[in-house]
Amino acid sequence: MEIKNELYPVTEEQQRSLGEPGPDGRIVMVNLLKFRERASYPDGSDSDLSGRDVYCQRFVEPAARLIREHGGRILYDGDVTFLMCGQADDLWDQVAVVEYPNRSFVAMLRSDALQALTVHREATLEGQLNIETTWNPIPGAD
Repeated sequence: MEIKNELYPVTEEQQRSLGEPGPDGRIVMVNLLKFRERASYPDGSDSDLSGRDVYCQRFVEPAARLIREHGGRILYDGDVTFLMCGQADDLWDQVAVVEYPNRSFVAMLRSDALQALTVHREATLEGQLNIETTWNPIPGAD
């Protein structure tokens, strides 16, 4: 299995799928984030700050507002601390899990407000995996 972090959908299939309605019902996005050691803005500013710190300071709060405006909610956000099972050459740094009522996140991705934040994503993330999943309630679980 080859794994490749990206910042944007790059394959034709990924781009085409984003234009389709998607699965019925709630969607939960699993975001595996890999940060740059240092922020890397085109003008060289803030290169003394960690990618993680700048991401948290400049991207997370406004992105969380946009998620809520598009009907979503952040279910979980946490640091990766240990690989209990399996093997990987390198782990992601953080995991965020976000629920949406449907593929409403596509409109958010295309919004001017999120586009204005991309400079911070590009400066702080080495790459990520975004995995779309459907909500499958477990009987008896809360």
